[in-house]
Amino acid sequence: MRYNLFLLVVSVLLLGAGCLPASNQSNSEPAGTDATPEVKSTTENSLNLSGRELAKVPEDLFNQTNLVELDLSNNKLTGAIPAEIRKLKNLKVLNLSNNEMTGLPAEIGQLQYLEVLDVSYNKLTGLPYELANLKNLITLNISGNNYSEADLKKIQEGLSVGVRIVK
Repeated sequence: MRYNLFLLVVSVLLLGAGCLPASNQSNSEPAGTDATPEVKSTTENSLNLSGRELAKVPEDLFNQTNLVELDLSNNKLTGAIPAEIRKLKNLKVLNLSNNEMTGLPAEIGQLQYLEVLDVSYNKLTGLPYELANLKNLITLNISGNNYSEADLKKIQEGLSVGVRIVK
């Protein structure tokens, strides 16, 4: 079990770094286009939309309730990810790194199976206390943001002792 979890975390880190191929590319349009990629229903549990220069999350993404891994890193996402993220209840890995996001919705705390959350290198100025509800969280990467240490301390009080927090 721990070995499989280790492989999952390593795979996510390598995927986020662009070292592994994506298991599902939902759109074949080249980066830099203004078109929002269409998210099609799939039997795959992983969706990689990294580096697509997306300014917003495709609305139909939240209908993909079978997703276990979602990579939206290296885009141009601003503001907060929509509260509809709560619909992706099976997510174990969520990579939102290297965007221009300024906040996370409280609803992110409803992702009860989430094990890895990477929001590094955004423009976050705060962290929702609901992150403390993520009882299966193993790794939280918040590096490269301007969050409040007081917020983080309050969140840590609710998280499992072994959660790895990358600052």
